[in-house]
Amino acid sequence: MTNSFNISRLLLLFACIFAGIGTSVAYANDHEGEKLDVKEIIFEHLGDGYGWEVPFVHQYRIPLPVIVRANDGSWHSFSSSKLTELVETENIETGKIEHHLVSVPVKIEDGDKVYTFYLSKSESHKNKVVQLLPVDDASSSVAAIDAEQELPEYIWVDGGHYLEYRPFDISITKNVLALLISAIVVTLLMMCVVRWYKKNPMKAPRRGSGFLELIVEFVYDGVIKNTLGKRASKFAPYLLTAFFFILVMNLLGLIVIFPGGANLTGNIAVTIVLAVLTFLVTNIKGNKHYWKEIFWPDVPIWLKCPLPIMQLIEIFGIFTKPAALCVRLFANMMGGHMIVITLILLIFIFGAFGMAAAGGVTVVSLIFTIFMLLLDVLVSFIQAYVFTMLSTIFISLSTEEHEAGHAEASGMHERETHDSERKQIQSA
Repeated sequence: MTNSFNISRLLLLFACIFAGIGTSVAYANDHEGEKLDVKEIIFEHLGDGYGWEVPFVHQYRIPLPVIVRANDGSWHSFSSSKLTELVETENIETGKIEHHLVSVPVKIEDGDKVYTFYLSKSESHKNKVVQLLPVDDASSSVAAIDAEQELPEYIWVDGGHYLEYRPFDISITKNVLALLISAIVVTLLMMCVVRWYKKNPMKAPRRGSGFLELIVEFVYDGVIKNTLGKRASKFAPYLLTAFFFILVMNLLGLIVIFPGGANLTGNIAVTIVLAVLTFLVTNIKGNKHYWKEIFWPDVPIWLKCPLPIMQLIEIFGIFTKPAALCVRLFANMMGGHMIVITLILLIFIFGAFGMAAAGGVTVVSLIFTIFMLLLDVLVSFIQAYVFTMLSTIFISLSTEEHEAGHAEASGMHERETHDSERKQIQSA
């Protein structure tokens, strides 16, 4: 039975490899003569968006609500599907029909006013929703300028010049929805354990609930309790929430299909918020000894007065600690995603060289991609663990009680001094 199971797994692996070869060759044939923009593909995957890509058919998007505040203070909402339109174009070199998404203006009538919104392609607001102000409203001096003439401050859309205005945007983007999904998943996972203990207070949980409890005990006993001691129960809710929230975001980011695929922890805006939360907990809960060591540390007087050298270093350290948390998580997760995407793109890049090149590169690329995905699963857990561990250490340093320990150390030092003096007297 074991041999048949191993053979089935090998057949499944070879089927995936040959399916990948066929896909890469088909892609190369369909896009022959078309330039593959690797940079655009990578950053499209890593970035945010107003729609959620449909797996394997990126021309289509799952629409999401767009909510913006116009220049006159009025609020407007509409579906993100209205921002783009799928058009067919014929490739002159190959004669094949290609499909592309193009931005189209969205006009909203509100009484006697018409508001126009657009998915910008300019460098300053690229892939962001902007409000198009007609040239008459922006500057009457360019009202009669021909469309052929370039105007750096204006764009030509739908037969006229417009000025781009970036509205206040609270849209439910791909990353926002992924954050909500991650929060819901973490809540459901924890409620499973809670529900088990309510129904079976004297029994250990099994299967999924037992695995979750194992992770909770591993993080709580191994990191939080060992570092914080009696203060562990006070900070455990935040630290455990941060651990599972980061872990769920990391794992969902590795899934291709909805609700996965959003690279949340590879977005520095998300990691900054997580680091700021640790920064706030650390400094708000910091005791007087923590602040005393920052503004008047135990160093020679010439290092802190009259020039506050050590004070400046300590204050700088307050901000470098959360910055390290932010960059560490962001760089590791973004780097893993970029490696996987690059390995997959190698199939399509070499697919243009023919069947033999595509087949050989596909086998190697798929093997390394599977290896990197398995490694990313491990990295997802490690990065959540490291973030929690460092946050625990920072909180411990800011809340540690030194008075009792200092008094105990002073007493031991006095006893050792008395013993030493008594021995000297006896020897004399």
